[in-house]
Amino acid sequence: MANEVKKYKVTEPWLNTSCGLGEGPFWEESTNTLRFVDIINKKLFFVDVAKGEQSLKEHQLDFSIGITADIEGNDDEIVFGGKYGYGIFTRKTGETRWIKKFWTDQERKEDGGGKPGVGKTREERMRSNDGAVDPRGRFFVGAMNDPTVTDGNVTDEGILFRLDPDLSLHRVKENITIPNGMSWVKGDTKMHLTDSPLQKIIEGDYDAATGNIDFSSPKTFFTCPYEGGVPDGHCKDEEGNFWIACFGTSHVIRVDPEGNKLAEVELPTRCVTCPVLCGTELVMTTAAEEEPEKYPWSTKYQGAVFKVDVGVRGMPKNKFKLDVKA
Repeated sequence: MANEVKKYKVTEPWLNTSCGLGEGPFWEESTNTLRFVDIINKKLFFVDVAKGEQSLKEHQLDFSIGITADIEGNDDEIVFGGKYGYGIFTRKTGETRWIKKFWTDQERKEDGGGKPGVGKTREERMRSNDGAVDPRGRFFVGAMNDPTVTDGNVTDEGILFRLDPDLSLHRVKENITIPNGMSWVKGDTKMHLTDSPLQKIIEGDYDAATGNIDFSSPKTFFTCPYEGGVPDGHCKDEEGNFWIACFGTSHVIRVDPEGNKLAEVELPTRCVTCPVLCGTELVMTTAAEEEPEKYPWSTKYQGAVFKVDVGVRGMPKNKFKLDVKA
């Protein structure tokens, strides 16, 4: 007999941020602070979870950030995957610096060669999206076409990068369209990776010693169950289950390690991007409605941040292990 699916319905936003593309929520447990980004509007936000919107602080940047991570042994800075590569954000000053660019000198000179973004170099027409740090402290970040540069066109030009603690950069997987949620399971021998347009999360063999991934014969872990929806970001809870944002559907769903549905959260806007657990509260970022004329009801709280208590804590996030002074 199938287990009953627990349902939650959220009707009002927690934070009225009106993000163009809210993403990358991260809970800083030591200070009970949530940070997240607005990729479109090039912003980085921090908010005290207990105080809410009155404590919201935003940093306007000169470029977009897709994902952030903590640095082991360094509470003054965070590392991010940004428009041009990997960088460091200093908390006190708001200053940023690049530590490793994605693209080669040649790629920063060549034009599109027929790719979206006529006359744009690869560096100009790409940006970072989602990412995650593996159990050994390596930072994986996916790069994709930047729709703000390519007139909304997105191809499979994307790449999954890996930055090792010694700051060596590796191209782990190519021909990705929209790289999203990533995580490790089964004793860190398997890695989950989302390429959203495929409407599924795939599982590949992972070598924890080297950081190499074998997706030559990928297993489908999860397929979005809602018509017209795609999996976006996800997080894991302490029981080993997954909370997956289904973009275009108004839902975040909880599934077990076999992909069976356990719970469902419904939001009042369609474009749900990524969840994170702040204690037992599930916090979810959203984006602006992509089809406002077709879904006018979804525009009222578009780009807001939502939360609901789901009674389970999250799995602690891995930290980037920086072996050299950046």
